Amino acid sequence: MAPLSTTLDSYEIWFLTGSQDLYGEETLAQVETQSQEIVKILNDSGLPVKVVWKPTLKDSDSIRRMALEANAADGAIGVMAWMHTFSPAKMWIAGLDALRKPLLHLHTQINVALPWATIDFDFMNLNQAAHGDREFGYIQSRLGVPRKTVVGHVTNPAVTAQVSSWQRACAGWAAVHELKVARFGDNMRNVAVTEGDKTEAELRFGVSINTWGVNDLVEVVDAQPEHLIDELVAEYEESYDVAPVLLRGGDRHESLRYGARLELGLLAFLEAGGFGAFTTSFEDLGGLRQLPGLAVQRLMAKGYGFGAEGDWKTAVLVRAAKVMGAGLPGGASLMEDYTYHLVPGEEKILGAHMLEICPTLTTARPSLEVHPLGIGGREDPVRLVFDTDPGPGVVVALSDMRDRFRLTANAVDVVPPDAPLPNLPVARAVWKPAPDLATSAAAWLSAGAAHHTVLSTAVGLDVFEDFAVIAETELLRIDDSTTLREFQRELRWNAAYYRLASKL
Repeated sequence: MAPLSTTLDSYEIWFLTGSQDLYGEETLAQVETQSQEIVKILNDSGLPVKVVWKPTLKDSDSIRRMALEANAADGAIGVMAWMHTFSPAKMWIAGLDALRKPLLHLHTQINVALPWATIDFDFMNLNQAAHGDREFGYIQSRLGVPRKTVVGHVTNPAVTAQVSSWQRACAGWAAVHELKVARFGDNMRNVAVTEGDKTEAELRFGVSINTWGVNDLVEVVDAQPEHLIDELVAEYEESYDVAPVLLRGGDRHESLRYGARLELGLLAFLEAGGFGAFTTSFEDLGGLRQLPGLAVQRLMAKGYGFGAEGDWKTAVLVRAAKVMGAGLPGGASLMEDYTYHLVPGEEKILGAHMLEICPTLTTARPSLEVHPLGIGGREDPVRLVFDTDPGPGVVVALSDMRDRFRLTANAVDVVPPDAPLPNLPVARAVWKPAPDLATSAAAWLSAGAAHHTVLSTAVGLDVFEDFAVIAETELLRIDDSTTLREFQRELRWNAAYYRLASKL
């Protein structure tokens, strides 16, 4: 199998222009030229995914065939549609009904300003998006088509920023749809939130989730050759501040070598099976000598999704966030709300996990250390220790609510710790949640959102909102405008809506 890819280079978005034969060849030639110009402006704006122009669509059959072609094209992760002139919307019924790729409705026109002194009816005949797109908007709503609508000229950075966010959400959706998750062992015993309906997840998100015995992994780990371990240990020594006891000749050097063996074995297993995400559980370690820490951190840095304690839903989210944030500064990682700083006016959250926080969250040089874990009953594991870089971020959880999946997302501001943490031997993040800790936590608890999350400092709430629309999945947003009263009202409305919708 090929190594896991976390770039957007192989993806494309198809650009569909609507018109009709009524206007004649001269006008249609202008439509084609101008739609190609729109595509060039989009591609020149620095969008993360290439936009590919397609011939003007003028009748129902060509629209339907274009939708089917888009469905079948693996590299096409979404379509953008623009009604340059007037494209009677009944022509779009069969195509929209057949379309299975994400859709963005671009409501734009070729000119920014009206040519007041020269405008005539020929100009009006050609530039009809103002009402052509309203016809298209109607049929999308009439058919219940989920989509993103973006309004404005394509030279406006606010417009291309919205298109960019949607493209990244499309990439996350495509990655999840081809995702295979390997669960090594089962969920942590008696924990509720890490459970979930894997069959429904495959139907809703396209992700395949299956379990392998931990000792299947142990065989691969134990088989790793010594020369590869030597090479990886040398890489560790070059990349990190390695604790002296872990260096060659140190008392704990063998612990570092076993950490390298774990990384090599996990990577080999995942590549052989074509997996893009995985889970482990400290309650099910089989013949593993350490709970994987360093190995998990470095594999997340390579783009793999991960969930602790068998939490496959968070593993899926981490992989989606990795792809959606490809090429951007910042990173994404498994995270867990651990403990609070509740000094009035200074409230903040300390997030961490036992071992597995991804080093893409820092631009500093992590230290590589070994410490007792106190859980799992194995040897002391090696791990990277660092503080997450300050800046804006978002924490997102995926929960199974029995009749649907729910995404809950909270905008946060990652901040430096108030003081050094010399006795906390794990990677961590400190953040202030919007709008404040009390409102945020009460809303999070009211939503039944999970304690395992993905923390992304690369993409924000808007990308996850677009992802939720594409996935037709509930998303609850907690940000600076959130009030608990309105949030709880939204919960009640959503409960009624989804229960009604499931019966239709």
